[in-house]
Amino acid sequence: MIDIRKLKELVKLMVQNDLTEMDLRDSEEQVTLQRPNQLAAPQVLQAAPPPSVAVPPPAAAPAAASAPAPAAPPAANASSGREGLVAIESPMVGTYYSASSPDADPFITVGKDVGDGSVVCLIEAMKIFNEIKSEVTGTVVQILVSNGDAVEFGQELVLVRPA
Repeated sequence: MIDIRKLKELVKLMVQNDLTEMDLRDSEEQVTLQRPNQLAAPQVLQAAPPPSVAVPPPAAAPAAASAPAPAAPPAANASSGREGLVAIESPMVGTYYSASSPDADPFITVGKDVGDGSVVCLIEAMKIFNEIKSEVTGTVVQILVSNGDAVEFGQELVLVRPA
C-alpha cells in the first residue's frame, strides 16, 4: 500500500508543476493521478498491483507560468472577514465525511465547542478512513464543505473561533 506521505508529495508536485496527469509505477506499486481541470482536486484513479512489464513514468511537459494566476484572487477574497478565526485544513486528498456512518450524528455542528484533539471529520483516501482532529480549542463558526465532497490537500474544512 502506498504511504500517504508519498501521495501528498505527489499531489503537491502535480499542483506546483501544473500537471494534469501522473502515472508512476515501480516493482511494488502503481499510482495514477489525474486532474481533469485546474479547479478540480487530483484524484487517485488506480492503485493496483504492478503489471508484469515495468513502464517508466511519462515525461512532464513544461507548465505554463500564467496558469495559477486566476485561482489567486478568490483565495484572497475568501480570507476577508475571517480575522481571529482558525481554519482546520485537510491534510490529504480524499472524500470528506461529517459522521462515522450515514445514520450517525455529525462530529461537529456550527456553534459546537471543540477541544484540542477532538475529531471534526473523516477523510477517506484509498478506502482508508482518517480521523481529522482539531488542533485548537474553540467554537465552530462555519463548516466549509458538505458531506461526501471531494477535498484536496490544504483545503479549509472548518473555521473555529479560538476560546
